Amino acid sequence: MKNNFFLFLSALLSLILLNAQETEKIYLSGVDFEHPVQWDFMVNGGRNSYEWSTINVPSHWEFEGFGEYTYGRWYKELDQDEPSKEEGFYKHSFMVPASMKGKKVAIVFGGAMTDTEVKINGKSAGEIHQGGFYEFSYDITSLLNYGDDNLIEVHVSKHSANASVNAAERKADWWLFGGIYRPVWLSVTPKTHIAYVAIDAKMDGTVTSELAVENFSQMGSLEVFLTKVNSTEKIGSEMFVLTPKKSSFNLKTKFSDIAPWSPETPNLYDLHFSLQQNGKTVHNVSKRIGFRTLEFIKKDGIYVNGKKIIMKGINRHTIWPESGRSTSKRISIMDANLLKDMNMNAVRNHYPPDTHFLEACDSLGLFVLDELAGWQNGYDTEVGTKLVTEMVRRDVNHPSVLIWDHGNEGGWNYELDPLFKELDPQDRIVIHPWSDFDGWDTHHYPAYQTGVHRFVNGENVFFPTEFMHGTYDNGHGAGLEDFWDHFKESPLFAGGFMWAFSDAAVLRSDWKGQEQVYDSKGSLAPDGILGPHREKEGSFFTVKEVWAPIQFAPAKITKKFNGTFYVTNDYIYSNLNSTSLKYRVVQAAKNAFYSKSSPKIIESGTLKAPNLEPKETGKLMMPISNSFFEGDWLEITANDQHNREIYTWSWPIHDAPYYAQKFLSATNEKTVAKVMKSGNEIILTGGGVTMKLDTESGKIKSVSNKIEKIPFNNGPEPIGMKAGVKSVDTYTDGQNTVCLVNYTGGIHSIKWTMYPDGRLHMEMIALKNAGRNSGFDGAFVDDNISAFGISFNFPEDGVEGIKWLGRGPYRVWKNRIKGTTYGLWEKEYNNTITGESFENLIYPEFKGYHANMYAAALKANNHGFKVFSESEKVFLRLFTPDEPKNGFPGSHPQPEFPSGDISFLYEIPAMRSFKPLEHHGPHSQPASIRIKSGDEGIPMNLWFDFRPQSN
Repeated sequence: MKNNFFLFLSALLSLILLNAQETEKIYLSGVDFEHPVQWDFMVNGGRNSYEWSTINVPSHWEFEGFGEYTYGRWYKELDQDEPSKEEGFYKHSFMVPASMKGKKVAIVFGGAMTDTEVKINGKSAGEIHQGGFYEFSYDITSLLNYGDDNLIEVHVSKHSANASVNAAERKADWWLFGGIYRPVWLSVTPKTHIAYVAIDAKMDGTVTSELAVENFSQMGSLEVFLTKVNSTEKIGSEMFVLTPKKSSFNLKTKFSDIAPWSPETPNLYDLHFSLQQNGKTVHNVSKRIGFRTLEFIKKDGIYVNGKKIIMKGINRHTIWPESGRSTSKRISIMDANLLKDMNMNAVRNHYPPDTHFLEACDSLGLFVLDELAGWQNGYDTEVGTKLVTEMVRRDVNHPSVLIWDHGNEGGWNYELDPLFKELDPQDRIVIHPWSDFDGWDTHHYPAYQTGVHRFVNGENVFFPTEFMHGTYDNGHGAGLEDFWDHFKESPLFAGGFMWAFSDAAVLRSDWKGQEQVYDSKGSLAPDGILGPHREKEGSFFTVKEVWAPIQFAPAKITKKFNGTFYVTNDYIYSNLNSTSLKYRVVQAAKNAFYSKSSPKIIESGTLKAPNLEPKETGKLMMPISNSFFEGDWLEITANDQHNREIYTWSWPIHDAPYYAQKFLSATNEKTVAKVMKSGNEIILTGGGVTMKLDTESGKIKSVSNKIEKIPFNNGPEPIGMKAGVKSVDTYTDGQNTVCLVNYTGGIHSIKWTMYPDGRLHMEMIALKNAGRNSGFDGAFVDDNISAFGISFNFPEDGVEGIKWLGRGPYRVWKNRIKGTTYGLWEKEYNNTITGESFENLIYPEFKGYHANMYAAALKANNHGFKVFSESEKVFLRLFTPDEPKNGFPGSHPQPEFPSGDISFLYEIPAMRSFKPLEHHGPHSQPASIRIKSGDEGIPMNLWFDFRPQSN
């Protein structure tokens, strides 16, 4: 017991000594916009100008009710003469204790937009800082009143006096804000102190540290030691003698038994520097680091810890709808987790992000492309030199930071490139995003076949720093798999970064009393795979599946299925046996579409992940019990070594006819169905259901049951083909009545069978009896088939929701099927416009295409209906999504939808991504049809249940 006490006392003393001479950080503002401090404030333009009041710090003043909002494309699509240029004036009093006298005190600004002039007690703290995305500081030791109150005055100009700063930061495709939007704090150090440390920690435990020491006038020593995070136990330690004639030192140490950092195992340590003189600790500095070795080999690849990497990434703006670029650690952690949830391992920023975001990337494991701002114009050399220095000095030690980005799409200054390497002991590469520069090709928005001696056909390492542009529901997952598989054909492929992480819609505090309160500037900023509050669009799950580190080979469960799946390990470092897998066999009730019953798991268990190194393929085995085929679908969920879900895959256990027979309610009736002809109408009746068919068009004129008229009509309308009625025959088949419609053109025939209990069976045969030479009897099929099938009219008014068995819960496009899984899904009606309905953003969207529909119940007051498919791979089209109201010309929010409201299709359109579909891969292209003589045609068999609804 006594030994334990002394161990505790020793650990406590070590902790006290460790923190004895730490740098003090004293906030003058709040730590973030969610925990602000009020300062006095006045703005000289726009709303609430020329009157002193108070404002939350940190914040952008636009969100606080001051000034004017401006989007950075003011000079182009928005057709404005100039951006808003108001200036803000801040005042705040703070107390400095007398105990601080004799120490160095600096005031630090995490970020202010854009030109910042600081005075302490009426005296200038230093030159005006220019540049809105950078941390900067002033030594104010000599300006303070110790033991008394002090006054800080800050003059912030939204528009810079430097033309290159405005060109780089404020003539851009992003929101332009003003104000002190990141925290402000005092940094208090002993007079003799460690001013700066830059570290290179290799995977073998070797650490090189570049230190700057201030006011070091006598002999001293420096202890360098390592601890695990949240531990005081030293892993290793080394003492260095420092001579007072120098102010900078280059030290090399080595630690044993180090676990390296990677996105898959983001191991972190704290590296401590203890400056000592005369046997006393003068100053302690700790830096959180990860050990990893970077190698950038031209015409080969990017290696981290000896492994060639492929970056699965996205571009992220620092933005939150209620606060702009003033965010919080909570939001940064949430965003980093969302990136990891999509199986991403990398992220790019258009400017240096918040430090807490980089800390989240360090901790959770994400490669970061850290960028000097410059949307399409660069900084001049004088200002740019200061800003590069500020960025690199702040971010150099983050293990997540992999590459320095110098500007974007022309926004660079070649004179600044060498400075990055001068400041960075890790010798990271400097890229010019979108250019083929210095052996690294980062071309933006490549076509599938890019290009002449570039990308797959080139000789330089390539990684597009922007691709799969996501305006509205464009891009991201739509077409990703084609591009990704194509790029991976080349050993020079190093990854890519989609555009963008979240919709940049902001709360307009000046739009009081309006229906719309969130503004994305039309189609300029709704580019996210997530909504402004991080609502998940369908592509979120597509990316999650396409970029999953476990890849399943295509499989179909049949009666011969023996439990074997083939899987590939797509990790960079981890063996697949580091993952955990669970399976579930799920069964839906026979009356699932006539009741509120929920599916049940009839069998579950764990699976042993195979021993597969990265890039290896092997077998994953699951047991097949006697009850397996009693289930309706199989789910397999994989979790990584940190217990984060990788993905849930699913497979139907049976074919479509099985589900139709199981779920469609049928009763044995003693009566018979009836058929009657009246003029140009055929009337089929059974079980209280009546369908009237027009003999000239072959279309349903009306449907009714004992209670209601069902407004399902004006179909089948052929989609992607032409068809005309050739003949109509009726006959009885036992208790059933049949109406057989024969067509000329794309449809060969449709057989309608009414059953005595009211079930209606449709059997269509299309694309049959092609001619020997032309391929068809006539020109009745379109050359490029974007949609193919049949359509009906049904009013959207009164629709309440849908329950269906098939892929879900999100809608799909032809080139975005992945990310949906088999199950019994339900969703209520909504009219969400992807990327615009920010005031009521409900995902998944209700309207659109739904894949592999086996059964569906459309709820619409008393006039809904049910449909069951006996055919595989039928897409259910639910209405036509509304198009955005505020988009600019050329935004292409969605492909054209076919006629009608409810459609049953074998082909649906693909979704574009910034460029026309012909620039995309094979899964984005329209279908072509080739039918030869003797082909039996393409069947589509559906059951309709128009009887009065239950459930």
